[in-house]
Amino acid sequence: MVREQQPESRGFVPLYGRVEVECRATLGPRSMFSAWMIGMEDRPERCGEICLVEVFGNAVDGDTAAVGSGIHPFRDPALREEFSADRRAIDVRAPHRYAVDWRRDGVDFLVDGEIVRRSSQSPDYPMLLIIGLFDFPDDGGAEAAPELVVRRVTGS
Repeated sequence: MVREQQPESRGFVPLYGRVEVECRATLGPRSMFSAWMIGMEDRPERCGEICLVEVFGNAVDGDTAAVGSGIHPFRDPALREEFSADRRAIDVRAPHRYAVDWRRDGVDFLVDGEIVRRSSQSPDYPMLLIIGLFDFPDDGGAEAAPELVVRRVTGS
């Protein structure tokens, strides 16, 4: 229930540029972490997503993990689904830099400064950066609480 109108506050909402999140995560099989940028839906079609990183704990195996990144169109008719979680030799418990270089003509996805994916798609509206840690207790079993430590967020 909305009791009183609040002024709009957008915070960090870039339109193009490089966005980087340096973090480490301790995950169990029922948790995950992610960093993504999403349209503000100031118009309904401005709702696409650029996912910098998405890692599910059940896809972590010691020093490897399925590291997701890519584009989700949701209801943006100008975009198409272009996302995958490729297995990488990476220990997500150690700090890593997950980044995008977002330009008018496409998006490069980087892990620790190395381009791991390229897209010719490029949302053409400002996007809000969200960093999240999720635990899905309904997925069963007791486990230690997941942890996400964000060391740095940069945008240029």
